[in-house]
Amino acid sequence: MASAPPAPRASQPLPFASPEQLDPRLQDFLEQASRQLCVWLGSAAERSPLPGLSVLPPVEPEDHGLAPEMLLADLQLVMDGAFNPNHPGALAHLDPPPLPASVAADLICAGLNNNMLAEELSPSLSRLERSLTAWLAEQLGLPAGSGGVAASGGTLSNLMALVAARRQRGLAIDGRAVVVASIDAHVSLAKALAVMGLPPEALRPVPVDSQGRLDPTALEVELDQLERAGLPVIAVVATAGTTVRGAVDPLSAIAGICQRRGLWLHVDGAIGAVFGLVPAHRHRVAGLEQADSITINPQKLLGITKTSSLLLLARPQELVEAFHTGLPYMEPSWGGSHGGESGLQGTRPAEILKLWLGLRQLGLVGIEAVLDGAIQRRRQLQALLTPNERLQLVGGSFHLLAFTPKQLDAAGSQAWSDRTRQRLLQEQLMLSRPHYAGRHHLKAVLGNPHTKPAHLENLARVVHASLDEQS
Repeated sequence: MASAPPAPRASQPLPFASPEQLDPRLQDFLEQASRQLCVWLGSAAERSPLPGLSVLPPVEPEDHGLAPEMLLADLQLVMDGAFNPNHPGALAHLDPPPLPASVAADLICAGLNNNMLAEELSPSLSRLERSLTAWLAEQLGLPAGSGGVAASGGTLSNLMALVAARRQRGLAIDGRAVVVASIDAHVSLAKALAVMGLPPEALRPVPVDSQGRLDPTALEVELDQLERAGLPVIAVVATAGTTVRGAVDPLSAIAGICQRRGLWLHVDGAIGAVFGLVPAHRHRVAGLEQADSITINPQKLLGITKTSSLLLLARPQELVEAFHTGLPYMEPSWGGSHGGESGLQGTRPAEILKLWLGLRQLGLVGIEAVLDGAIQRRRQLQALLTPNERLQLVGGSFHLLAFTPKQLDAAGSQAWSDRTRQRLLQEQLMLSRPHYAGRHHLKAVLGNPHTKPAHLENLARVVHASLDEQS
């Protein structure tokens, strides 16, 4: 005899917004969450850049959904344990304070919940992405018809560039193929080759000069050796802003080499390509316009909320040809190609919205002011630290500056940098501690617009005092 079905469990109405009228519950919840965020941002200077204690609320969902006030209380616990990029002393990483327009656009992007996979799932946003990437490519000097795609981070942008280059070079199934880059190139290149099924030795490092820039003569030697060995080259990767010192490889010289040899040039401009957006700073990335592809990350300096990376190509059709599948379950594109055909990602949010709105909030004058301020802060800190002859400084033409005592060995620099970083944190100044050229350094990233001259003077005071104690 069949048993009676179980009685249905009592449940509350599902918490989705009404499609028929303004939903007061949604409005109140978002207003409270917005107020909570504004308080957190507005009190940033009262807290340390790095919280001393992080309390995590329960992770697992309960039987019944929580009321809004309980959700916001749990949310506050997570916020209290978060890194604090709005603090004037947050100088450790390439994570600036967020632009208000970008924050708002992130909220709207989530609420729209459009999918950049296909145009009928994001009609206006697909057009916006094509138009904005074309404009950005034009601003950087790429030829007419250039464009690209937004991506979740520079690692993915670099990967897609190398996949497109590999296909264009006819090396899609050649396991001997290699990528050539400077020894200071970003670690994402090694990840990309692993994803592409190539061994670690497929990344061929080229020496850098005393300024941390790829040596063109050494590049020519490496390419000659590869040719004699019969090893095909997928691409040469130049870096516009290395991770520790912000060095820029000689892009024009490298482009000339690639053009003579018929090689794809990709520029990893995750840090520095934004300087090509305004004429006053374009000289810092001279030659960028000669690249076949460029990674640019507005999230690292312009305050666009994460994630905001783009891959721009002189021939964007190369990207479509590398990743085209046909999307047989979608209606045909009316704009050339679906977003899911223009890169590795299929389903993805309209991250282009926060970039578009953020750039329009800044304007070209505002973009230039952000870049000016970053350079000025680096120059000020450099001027404060340079007179100390015991300190070795490494930097470039951007807003990064790293330093370590000259006389210390690897163990000594590790101990000094750790001790000095802790003392800086006590002053609510947060620097990072990268390992570079065999020794630990302290690194300041001077892209925070809230950082004032007094903060940098205090930073220099702590560093000088720490050097005195070391002596």
